[in-house]
This record gives sequence, structure tokens and C-alpha cells, in this order.
Amino acid sequence: MSKRLPPLNALRVFDAAARHLSFTRAADELFVTQAAVSHQIKSLEDFLGLKLFRRRNRSLLLTEEGQSYFQDIKEIFSQLTEATRKLQARSAKGALTVSLLPSFAIQWLVPRLTSFNSAYPGIDVRIQAVDRQEDKLADDVDVAIFYGRGNWPGLRVENCTPSICCRSVPRSCSPATKH
Repeated sequence: MSKRLPPLNALRVFDAAARHLSFTRAADELFVTQAAVSHQIKSLEDFLGLKLFRRRNRSLLLTEEGQSYFQDIKEIFSQLTEATRKLQARSAKGALTVSLLPSFAIQWLVPRLTSFNSAYPGIDVRIQAVDRQEDKLADDVDVAIFYGRGNWPGLRVENCTPSICCRSVPRSCSPATKH
């Protein structure tokens, strides 16, 4: 048995085509032509020596071998994505300033800092406790976490839960972008 691996690009194309069960949608996702997808699938099938797809009544189906291969490839791509995310997270550097009420910092944020610091050791988290959430945000705040539904023009607002609202400064104004 050969120890050669199929080309990574052919595997990426196979993954997209198998997920969508469509060469056209795979092509759209990968920003290539449908002919390029078809060519990559054919080259992968030639490399493997078996058919991965079959056409029936204008639909695309995975063969039994194709389905089995797809499950393995999907898991490998998932592991590769996670390994890349971990590596990038470990190399992330900078500071993240979080503004929030002291009660929320103590009850929610502080207990979670250990796991955050383990995942992102290069990020220095700075907590800025404010007495009132209506206070003007300092210029160096990256994220503010407050209760309720406020009106904060010029800030991007994310609803974290029905009772918690996060507001953040535009990324271009964040000091973290200077690092």
C-alpha cells in the first residue's frame, strides 16, 4: 500500500462536494468553477482507484466508499481546524480591557479567567470595574458587559443572554489592534 497522500486541495474539494452533495454549491463555496470541482474529484477518484460519487436522476449521491471516506475526512478537517485555532490562540498577543459592574466581574468573569488564560496565554485581561453602566466608556476599553437593553450609538451591541448585553468599541479604535 502506498504511503502517498492525496493532494490537500482535492480533499478540500471532496469535503465541500460531500457536504453539499452538489458540485455547483461546492464550487460556489470554494470560489472555483464547477468544472474545477469535477476535475479535482476525478483526480481524487483516480488516485484512490474508486468512485466517491454517483449521479442519479440529476442528484449527486456518495457511494458507500465515498460516505465512509467523507466521515473520516470530516473528522480530520475538524481536528486540523481545532489544532490551527489552538496554535493561533496561543500565539495571540495583546491586552483586552473589559469594563463591567463589580458584581458581574466577581460572580461571572473572574471565575472564568483561569480557563481563558489557559487558552489565550498571550492576552493580558484587564478588568475595569465601573460603578454605573451609564458611565462613559474609557477610550482603552475593548469590551463592556452590562445588564439590560441600553441605547449605545456608535457601539456594536451583542445580546449575550436575555438579561445581559455586551457593548464593544469598534475594532479600529481598540488598543489591541495596535499590537
